[in-house]
Amino acid sequence: MPVSSQGDPTGKTSALKQTYPLPVHHSWPLYERDRFFELGQIHSCDMVDPVPDITHIVGLARPGALLPGVWECDLRDNNRLSWSGEVYDIFGVPRDAAITREETAARYCEGSRAAMEKLRAYAIKHRRGFTLDVEIQPAAAQRRWMRLIAAPVCVGDQVVKLQGLKFLVPGAHD
Repeated sequence: MPVSSQGDPTGKTSALKQTYPLPVHHSWPLYERDRFFELGQIHSCDMVDPVPDITHIVGLARPGALLPGVWECDLRDNNRLSWSGEVYDIFGVPRDAAITREETAARYCEGSRAAMEKLRAYAIKHRRGFTLDVEIQPAAAQRRWMRLIAAPVCVGDQVVKLQGLKFLVPGAHD
């Protein structure tokens, strides 16, 4: 897909790699939630209902592979994060470590962080979910690509939480 060359005075388009931040075409309406959570339907931060797809994926996982993790960000409680053990593992953080959104966002590589922040703000403002592959720099590990799936939790017309799944996508961006 051609993309506009930012800063190109001629306004020409090229087939270069997409520039950051990404447009909001990664966003989706909440009524499509089941489609985007094909690894399992989120009910609470500590529970993912198993479905055949997740059972199949887990069965195919090589020993030591990181499994999908569940996360939640409580907007009413100063962006307090709750993670399953797998998310701690993805970020290379000890499972008993205190985590903050600011420290976690700093682990996203610059272009990925900008895209994530743009889609996060859009999700909260417009009550839409999003899916995005992001590059992260885990603690004491090499950079890696992670798929971030997020959906707002609404009380009335107000978004009170974001929750979703995070899992590694090795080889997807090599």
